[in-house]
Formats: sequence, C-alpha cells, structure tokens
Amino acid sequence: MKVLQFTIPVAHDKSVIVQQDHLPHFYPYLHRHTEAQIAWIQEGEGTLVVGNNMHSFKSGEVYFLGPNQPHLFKSNPEYFTERNGKTIKALMLFFNPMGPLASLFGLPEMKSLKFFIDQHAQGFKLPSMYYDDVSQLMLEIKKSSGPDQLMQFFLLLKFMNKMRIKLNPLSSFGHATTFSENEGIRISNIYNYILQRYHEDITLEDVANAAHMTPQAFCRYFKKHTGHTFISFLNETRINEACKKLTGGRFDSISAVAYTCGFNSITNFNRVFKSIIGNSPREYLDNYLKNVG
Repeated sequence: MKVLQFTIPVAHDKSVIVQQDHLPHFYPYLHRHTEAQIAWIQEGEGTLVVGNNMHSFKSGEVYFLGPNQPHLFKSNPEYFTERNGKTIKALMLFFNPMGPLASLFGLPEMKSLKFFIDQHAQGFKLPSMYYDDVSQLMLEIKKSSGPDQLMQFFLLLKFMNKMRIKLNPLSSFGHATTFSENEGIRISNIYNYILQRYHEDITLEDVANAAHMTPQAFCRYFKKHTGHTFISFLNETRINEACKKLTGGRFDSISAVAYTCGFNSITNFNRVFKSIIGNSPREYLDNYLKNVG
C-alpha cells in the first residue's frame, strides 16, 4: 500500500489489527488514521506530538490515541545517526469503533465501552500503575487469533474502562477531522522542520520560507491549525528536549542544556522553562532526582 505522510492506511481484513514494530526508529511524520490506536512502547524514547501538545515518551509506557487524531512518535536524534546500535520496539493495536466493530459497540451491553472511547477521543497516557496489566493483556491479544483475539481485545477495553483514575487528554485543541489531507501534509512538514532544527537559531522567516508562505500568512495558518504561535511551539519543543536532557544526566550544567536546546540566554531559558513547566530548571531536576532516589 502507498503510505502518505498524513493518512496511514492499515489492513482491513481484521476487526482488530495487531502490529509489532522493531525498527531503527518510529515513523517520522505526523499522521492519522480512522482507527483508534493503543501503543505500548517496549523500547525507545523520544517526543510524542499529538494535536497541539507534545510529551516525552520512553520504554514501558502505553498510550491511547483516538480515531483520526494527528500524532507523531518522534524518536530522539541519536536514533537517526548511522551505526548507533539503537532500535525501537512497539506493540500497536488498531481498531475502528465506527467500522467493522460498530454493530458490536452499538449493543446495549457495550454502551459503557463505547462511551469510554468517545470520552477519550483526544487520547491519554496510561497511568504507570497499569502498565504491567495492560501490556500483558496486549500480549494475549497478539498471541490469539479469530474469536479468541476479539474476546481478549474486549477484555482489554473492559480493564481500561474500569480504571478509577483521572485520565488527562494528550491534546486539547480542536478535532482531527478539521485537517484536510493537504493541510495535514503541510503541517507535518512544518512540525518536522522545527523538530529537526529546534537547537538552531531559527526564525519565523525561516519556517515561513520552508512552508512557501509569507510570515504573515504563515502566522495565521499555523495558529488556526495548531492553536500555537510559532514561538510557543518552538519554546515547547525546546523545553521538552531540555527536560529530557536534564534528566538524562549527560550534561555538566543547566546552562549547557539551555544552549544545546537553542537558548542564547540562561535568563530567558529559566523564564520560558518556568512558564511552561511551572518550576525552575533546578527545581524540576531536584524533584526528579528526589523521586528517582
């Protein structure tokens, strides 16, 4: 099948599609599909871009993505260097609640499960206390076939529906279907341009030129389709990367992290970091080390 940058076609010969990925890196483009997705990150780390928000991801985590929700699992830069010895591994489940499963979800007994899926159309990250249970249920689905696989899948949904904890949405902006195919491809290219160059001194004019738009037209377009200004998206990208570097233990100082993430001033870095994270870089790092300890 032809794979487009934005809409990923998946096989439709099953009601629940199981996909085991073991690759050098995750698919590096913003994309969407009509299927909801449950993703268990078995190996790998990077940045998850969902709608207008971004989140760091790492091995062991599980994510639920709603139908038609634009997203991108962006592997860290080291995964794209030659002979790095790194690979990603993930178990993915895809299902379309409005497709072959629609009649089942329409049954009175399935009302709570259908409500759960509709309620979380903007996705969520599974709380860590449920990782082991959900990953085991996903492995059972992978090992099963035919009616057994379908029954195991509904056991997984039943388990997730019974979780008694607040699930924060991964994204808060708009609805995925507001993207046309061409708009999705253009936004994907803009996202990737910024994600690949966040550490450089990139300007609004640079990104507008890459998108073949005037700066004024680009500002209107980007705000309309992402809920972000160029600066707010760039700052969130840089701070997200700074958080990963701070907790990775590979830098001698906070100022070194700031400069490698594209900030030319430690004062500006501290200000932007606190406005996005809520704590100063030092407080954030101290809290992390305390929790690890």
